[in-house]
Amino acid sequence: MPDDLADVYRSTYRALVRFLYRKVWDAARAEDLAQEAFARALVHKPANARGWLFVVAANMARDDARRAARERRHLTLLKSEPPASAPPSDEALHTEGEHSQVRAALEQLTPRDREVLLLWDSGLSYDEIATQTGLARGAIGTTLARARRRLVEAFEAGRTGEHVARG
Repeated sequence: MPDDLADVYRSTYRALVRFLYRKVWDAARAEDLAQEAFARALVHKPANARGWLFVVAANMARDDARRAARERRHLTLLKSEPPASAPPSDEALHTEGEHSQVRAALEQLTPRDREVLLLWDSGLSYDEIATQTGLARGAIGTTLARARRRLVEAFEAGRTGEHVARG
């Protein structure tokens, strides 16, 4: 592995996994996609490896979601009894509830707002976000501020059972 890509791996891997997790909502799948993105970077040797990784990873996550949707349409689910399990603890229920509220709030955002917010949360700079999304660098701060506001509104509305329109 070239030294510069090794440095990018050390500084970017966790942020890339976090970014992917918020796209696929499966920690193991997010790690697999991040590893695949780095494997592709070894082959392609991009000039801006960090930005390239996030673009490729986002595309892979989107393709993965499309493939899963096709499989769900084509597979017949077998009816079976749910496995017996211990009832979840109150804390686990609360945490799971919050995760699903955040997930639902993120789904209410426009794709652009969601992408900018997730890229920023993953640690990308405004320049890297602009390159990834095609927005002007000067528009990133405004878009990010609006996306944050809309996320909070959607989250709060989800707690009260309301629906917030995309803006």
